[in-house]
Parts: sequence; C-alpha cells; structure tokens
Amino acid sequence: MSVYFSEEQNLLREQIRRFIDEEVKPHGEKWEEVGMVPRDVLRKMGELGFLGIRYDEKYGGANMGTLGTVILGEELGRSSFGGFAATVSVHTDMASPHLVNFGNPEQLDHYMPDIVAGKKITAIAVTEPDAGSDVAGIRTTAVQDGDHYIINGSKMFITNGVHADVYFVGAKTDLNVKGSRGVTMFIVEKGTPGFKPSRSLKKFGWRCSDTAELSFDNVRIHKDNILGELNKGFYSIMRNFQNERIIIASMAMGEAQAAIDMTIQYVNERKAFGQPLWDKQGIRQRLSMLQSKVEAGRQLTYYSAWLDEQGQDSIKEVSMAKAFCGELVNEVMYTCQQFHGGFGYIQESSIERMVRDARIDSIGGGATEVMLEEVAKRMV
Repeated sequence: MSVYFSEEQNLLREQIRRFIDEEVKPHGEKWEEVGMVPRDVLRKMGELGFLGIRYDEKYGGANMGTLGTVILGEELGRSSFGGFAATVSVHTDMASPHLVNFGNPEQLDHYMPDIVAGKKITAIAVTEPDAGSDVAGIRTTAVQDGDHYIINGSKMFITNGVHADVYFVGAKTDLNVKGSRGVTMFIVEKGTPGFKPSRSLKKFGWRCSDTAELSFDNVRIHKDNILGELNKGFYSIMRNFQNERIIIASMAMGEAQAAIDMTIQYVNERKAFGQPLWDKQGIRQRLSMLQSKVEAGRQLTYYSAWLDEQGQDSIKEVSMAKAFCGELVNEVMYTCQQFHGGFGYIQESSIERMVRDARIDSIGGGATEVMLEEVAKRMV
C-alpha cells in the first residue's frame, strides 16, 4: 500500500473491496439491463459507512480527508461497472458536497443523516444542453415571488436524475449581471410540483447508472431552500470541481488496473499457435508499459489528493491527474480489448463493457481539453 494512507484507510479499502466482490460484481449485469443500481445496495453501503467517508461523525461519517475520496474512487473503478461507480461517486463526491460546503445548520441536520445512511440519494443538476463546463452559460431561471422562487428550465445528462431524492439545482437569479455572478443553488426534492425527470437517457456506457433530462415548469421553491448565498452559486460549483476531478481520476485508475489484471489472466489462459499469448514478448512488454503508466497516474492522483488535503493550491496537479488518467484509461482499455481478440468485442465479456464505460472519463467533470487549459494557465 502507498505511504499516503494510514492503517485505518487501508482497512477501509479492504472493506470496500470485499463489499464490491460480494454485493456488486455478482449482480452488476442485471443492473445494466434495468438501468439502475438498486437502492437497497446503496443503503447497505450507507450502513457500512462507505457513503460518508468525508463527512462529520455527527452525521454518521468517518471524517476522513481527500485521500478517503481516492480510496473510494479506486475501489469503485475496480468493480468494473462504471455505472455503479458513477451512481455512488455522484452521490458522495459530486452532489452532496454542495450541501456540506454551503448548507446552513438546519439544512445539514435535516438532510445529512439520511444522505450518509443512503436513505436519500442525491444528484447535482447544473449541466444543460448548451452549458456544461461553461457553467456561467446556464439558462434555467429562478424568479423571486415573495418568499418563494419560481424555477423554469431544463437540465441534461443528470446522473441519478431518474431516481434521486434530493437535487441541488443551479439557476440564474439575476439576469442583469455577468453570468457567473447571477447563479444560485437550490435544494429541490423529488415530487415537488412542476419538477420531474422528463426522460431517461440511454447511454453508450454507464448503463446501470440512471441518467435523465430534468424539467422545471413553474417549480415553486421557498427561499429557505436556497443553498448558500443568493447569486453566489457559481462559486459553490467551482469549489467542488476539484473533488469531482480527483474522484474521476482515481476511478479511472481503478478501472485501468482491473482491466490489466483481467487481461493478464486472459492472455495466460488463451493459447495461440500452441502457446499462451503471455509468452509473446510484444504482449508482455505492452502490458508492462501500461502498468507503468497506471502506476504513474495513480501516484499523481495520490499526490494531488494529498496536496488538497493539506489545504494547498492543487488545481494544476488535479487538472493534470484528471487529464492524464482520463486519457490513459482509454489507452489501457483499447489495448486490453485488443488482446482479448474477438471475445473482447462480445457483450458477454467484461472488457467490452469496460471499454464503453471508460470513454466518459476523459469527458465528464471537465473534458481533457478544459483540464489542459487549466494546467497551461499555471505554466506561465
């Protein structure tokens, strides 16, 4: 194990890995077919403390730092089911942190115990058809009406969007200022009149993750449901990008390692021209180089998380990790599928699913091109 982790954290990793081996891998294919992760599985994770690794003990959390996020991300990635990893990581590290970072005491006390326990699953609703990484460009509006706000608009590509219980929604509350200054975050619960998932989205990968387009039609929300400060929601969104990108990088390295392990086993068993594929020098060396790159990506991710945990500015390092790992996992998947031959193209093979699932790692949470621009800004 890495020098970055304590004995307690190493035990956490073992517990998560055991849970995934016993409760996820045997059932993941069924979840792919139905398009969601059963909520009783998430509640079990909550009972075991896996959904509150970063959160305060008073809500049932473990109060660990950013390296705890990396442990969870890697083990989710190792599951080989990207949709499962997405379902969990969005709840733990992309949506609920908005509440933790900016919620008032009443909001925290009301929602956090159930969020950590897995009784309420969360989603973050910021992305729109014309606004992804360009958060300032969102068009969903929230117009004040006395003590309430009326929300109108739509959101796109929302993970957990079909079956979530609590949504953290970004909307424009001031149309007369620069976009980034007029965004506010709201807490919107499932079943609120006028709010609904307008359609479930079918995806190339992450098929056991429920993903939706959301519709807001005169959704009336009390001002008490404002999350953080009025017109300061943009800064809430920006603040959590670091955490989001760290967990995606760690998930990508978990996925890559699982693919390499799976492929080593396959090429040792599969024979061609009278000998195992592993006996081919070219195959051994290509996998060895990929393993070297994965180890480099893993250590970069660990270091980035460690910097963040120390309270240091780590935007450059996190952006590097996200860009490098997001691209690397796709390189790994391409080669591992190639070495599986025709079987790697059949849907009953795990590597076929993993190839599809990995493609999003260089897109979601900030595309590689966006990440490289963040790095470039800090090179001069």
